[in-house]
Amino acid sequence: MYLQLLTQPCLSHNLNQDSDLSSSFSFLPHCAYIGEVESNSFYQDGDVVLGGVFPLHYTRVSSLPPYTSKPEPGSYKFFSARALRWMQTMTFAIREINQRNDLLPALRLGFHIKDSCNEVPVSLKASLLLVNGQPGPPATGNGMLGCADVTRSPSPVIIGDASSGVSMALLRSLGPFQIPLVSYFASCSCLSEQTEFPMFMRTMPSDAFQVRALARLVSHFGWTWVGVIGEESDYAYFAVQLFLQESSLYGVCAAYVHHFPVVLSQKPLDKLLDVIQGSSSKVIINFCIETEVQSIMRAIRQRNITGIQWIAGEAWATANSLWGEFGDLLSGTLGFGIRRAEVIPGLKQHLSSLRRSNIQDSAFLTEFWEESLNCRLNGSVNTHYHYIDNHLDRKPCSGMEDLNDVYAAFSDVSQLRVSYNVYKAVYLVAHALQRMSDCVLGQGPFVNGTCGKPQSLEPWQLFHYMKITKFSILGEKVDFDHNGDPIALYDLINWRREQDGSLRLLKVGFYDASLSPELSLVVNDSAIQWPVGQQAIRSVCSESCPPGKRVARRKGKPVCCFDCVTCAEGEVSNNTDSLDCTRCQDDMWPNDMRNLCLPKNVEFLSYNEPMGVVLCAGSVLGACFSLLVLALFFKHKASPVVRANNMELSFFLLLFLATCFLIGLLFIGEPSDWLCRTRYPAFGISFALCISCLLAKTSVVLMAFRATLPGSGVMKWFGPNQQRASVLLCTVVQGSICLIWLRTNPPFTNSNTGYLRNTIIIECATGSEVGFWCVLGYIGLLACLCFFMAFLARELPDNFNEAKFITFSMLIFFAVWITFIPVYMSTAGKYTVAVHIFAILASAYGLLFCIFAPKCYIIILNPEKNSKKNMMHK
Repeated sequence: MYLQLLTQPCLSHNLNQDSDLSSSFSFLPHCAYIGEVESNSFYQDGDVVLGGVFPLHYTRVSSLPPYTSKPEPGSYKFFSARALRWMQTMTFAIREINQRNDLLPALRLGFHIKDSCNEVPVSLKASLLLVNGQPGPPATGNGMLGCADVTRSPSPVIIGDASSGVSMALLRSLGPFQIPLVSYFASCSCLSEQTEFPMFMRTMPSDAFQVRALARLVSHFGWTWVGVIGEESDYAYFAVQLFLQESSLYGVCAAYVHHFPVVLSQKPLDKLLDVIQGSSSKVIINFCIETEVQSIMRAIRQRNITGIQWIAGEAWATANSLWGEFGDLLSGTLGFGIRRAEVIPGLKQHLSSLRRSNIQDSAFLTEFWEESLNCRLNGSVNTHYHYIDNHLDRKPCSGMEDLNDVYAAFSDVSQLRVSYNVYKAVYLVAHALQRMSDCVLGQGPFVNGTCGKPQSLEPWQLFHYMKITKFSILGEKVDFDHNGDPIALYDLINWRREQDGSLRLLKVGFYDASLSPELSLVVNDSAIQWPVGQQAIRSVCSESCPPGKRVARRKGKPVCCFDCVTCAEGEVSNNTDSLDCTRCQDDMWPNDMRNLCLPKNVEFLSYNEPMGVVLCAGSVLGACFSLLVLALFFKHKASPVVRANNMELSFFLLLFLATCFLIGLLFIGEPSDWLCRTRYPAFGISFALCISCLLAKTSVVLMAFRATLPGSGVMKWFGPNQQRASVLLCTVVQGSICLIWLRTNPPFTNSNTGYLRNTIIIECATGSEVGFWCVLGYIGLLACLCFFMAFLARELPDNFNEAKFITFSMLIFFAVWITFIPVYMSTAGKYTVAVHIFAILASAYGLLFCIFAPKCYIIILNPEKNSKKNMMHK
């Protein structure tokens, strides 16, 4: 299986650079490799050779090619000991599998591992060499490398790359040939799109899970105003976009979003720091790799920017190499790291087995030795140099150097995260090969039940088995979803400074995407070391609105920037940062803080309050006075004063006045439907009786004097029976009005919540306003007739003519009830009832005292005037 760069007929390239360009190509009858062969790699032959690409070098040194000669191999600023550990983890896993009897016992795995330099061109070239097979020395005598010269087997699968952007480029190039790619560190959620990248799997969780974890984290600590920065790469662009979408669900806003170039020069650095310093946000989420973090930290130190809470993306959340130079700036950093393996048995011994005697065979190992110990080996095959230091100027190695004397990330197995992903990726391929080997012909997944054959492996067949493979490793169940993504499980890492100044990547929580959103994030707040102080810093655009207030958005500002507005009358908010206030129920009212609805005060005229006691006493006293006068008149019923002006009507009037006084008691106390339907008719009928008696008395007085005219027969129509009948008739009319009122729309109990904001007024609603005013109007009509007739009889010759007293009493009656109407209409609650009772008592007392006080005075204090002679004398 080869991906032939050039197929028949293909071009051959004359390696002699001095030859003419037009004669440097010729058609050959067979394919040929063009270009130089890259010899720097790890290789071990096997029945199936797994390919691997790792970013051993990164950050190319910028140079301007002259375009007059072939470009020299690129030089890079940094060498990654971590990436070398990843490479060695892959070799260790393959050798471990080859030693097992329960996994691929009849198949021997090999490996071919190359450096991607974290660049698309280099990684693409390495990947094409891996899947085509590595050529050896030319077998033809003409310097050409033919297909038959392949000495290293092609790889049906590639484990790599670390970068999402590089992985996307590889997939677009290798995808049409159905070469599967298994990444151990590419996390961009865009890679989960199976229609675009159908041959991709990874042991690294997708950023879709990471950003959910980050959104939950900032929400957990109440950070609603955060800065978001990232490099100009597919990884950062997709991660930032997903974070903004996810964090908005938790009410988190971005104070700014800033992307910077992958290679940071001074101008973009200054622009980035201007953005950071110009913002009030103290929490920054950084989606980039450790090399960009180094540049940013150096610039931040120059500007003396402190007090920032850094939130690391998983790309640098465990990059402890940053601590040595920037520990003072990064202390307290939080970030999610991929799940760590506590230990991979045998890996530490495998890494520690590196000795000077076995490193000269590999340029990678030689470079690592010289970089770590800062010396140059005799006969070194290392051709790389970094920064401005030339490796040729290093002093020779003495032979006494030992890697154990210096710290190296290569041998540090305390944070096996990406290495663990590499380990799982190798085992994923191994278990897929095992399933392929176990396939029974006729029951296979392919056409006509056929199975794939490891001996003649087709990459797309291997990928089919990889997609359905599930296995357990080091106690963890490894499973993949339909997109080829593993179930996400992150450790929350806190960068903690130990007493000796060293870094401790302390696990202070975790995020498990398999759990419900409420339980997915667990944080041990007490174990966190913060950049400043003992508590998490505040990072909000606006302070939270307490209960009792609501959020008012600021026009043109993010939703996290707002003002707090007190809830309107009758509304409450009992949560922090409420968007709206809730109106209390009609029988409830807010407390002073407007965060709780309390039952409204219930108001009605009660016997227990002073006003109720006074009015009750006035009613009882008025009834008692009426009955006392009635008793006094009954005792002196034979006296002229009592007998004058119709004694029987006087007795009726006193009795009805006592009833009017007692009617006032019906208006005191908590209203009920039966009480409301009793008080108004009782009031109307009782006053109709009183005024009817006065009308009859006035009519009799007036007609008595008219009857003295010769030949007048008027008095026969005003005898005792007629007087009683007139009183009854007038009262029947009022009773009919009340009956119609009660049958159509009677009074009822009403809870009035609209007049006073915090009080429920329990009152008697009149039901029909027409009925109420008809009752009151009929009383007024009788009073007007009575006043008119009394006014006509006021000058009649009689010392004890009652007409003048009735006239005066009617004037008081009118004054009381005319005043009552506007006051009644303008008050509510118990004061309306009090006004009504007062009008009843005032008018009744006016009738009682104006009509009967003079007679009582004669009977009690001036009895000598209680004679017929005195009464008849003018």
